[in-house]
Amino acid sequence: MRVAVASGKGGTGKTTVAVNLALSVDDAHLFDCDVEEPNAHTLLHPKEPVTTEVTVPAPRVNMGECTLCGKCVDFCQFNAIFVGKTKVMIYDEICHSCGGCMLACPQKAITEVERAIGSIVSGSTDEVKLTYGSLNVGEPLAVPVIKAVKAQANDNESVIFDAPPGTSCTLIETVKECDYVILVTEPTPFGLHYLSMTLEVIAELGTPHGVIINRDGIGDQETVGFLEQKGIPILMRIPFSKEIAELYSRGIPFVQEMPRYRKEFQETWKRIKREVTNGQ
Repeated sequence: MRVAVASGKGGTGKTTVAVNLALSVDDAHLFDCDVEEPNAHTLLHPKEPVTTEVTVPAPRVNMGECTLCGKCVDFCQFNAIFVGKTKVMIYDEICHSCGGCMLACPQKAITEVERAIGSIVSGSTDEVKLTYGSLNVGEPLAVPVIKAVKAQANDNESVIFDAPPGTSCTLIETVKECDYVILVTEPTPFGLHYLSMTLEVIAELGTPHGVIINRDGIGDQETVGFLEQKGIPILMRIPFSKEIAELYSRGIPFVQEMPRYRKEFQETWKRIKREVTNGQ
């Protein structure tokens, strides 16, 4: 089973939920897909991590063959190529590595080289496996790194994807092909606003989903009323707790010190598994 943990905005406790859920589930493998700012490893501290490079194809022009015809510019929808009077410039940062410029070039003057845009780090603790991606500083396209992270998933494991915040293409790339999505929110007007936006995206994808309310006890009851009205299940409530906050500040997942929550996460996982099985 593949489960994604998502939220409409940062700071709701999405990674906290993903890490503690992974620690509570047997044979779990956590994938941190928030490649622009991965932080699951700061809570799990994997042993002997192994790093591999993530590359994408990048076009290069042989000026000895190029006639400066501009056919590559006409094809590129991302304006990643500029043809001047004497040379061609490639803007790697906005190139989407589609390979179309090579096909469009009548002189076959364009080839591709591999360009590093990030890395994947894999490791494990005594309780859980962890794989996370890291986008290189200055690189704008996170989706290829997310795809590389997800490619490491094995269907024989309990797979948990920690999704990036927001509702952009990085969330969609992480969530697609998942069996279930856990949405993490906080019971405040701000949290509800972003939750409703994310729910629209998940509903469009047609993925079964439920909500975990973090910092329960602050804010108001509008979030609960909204979820009841929409018929969206509340999977779990994590209270606004000084003890949990102190453990987090020390880099300690709270299920390791508060075992009652480990049981709650286990029951939540079983509930999700039943819903996915019944849905199939």
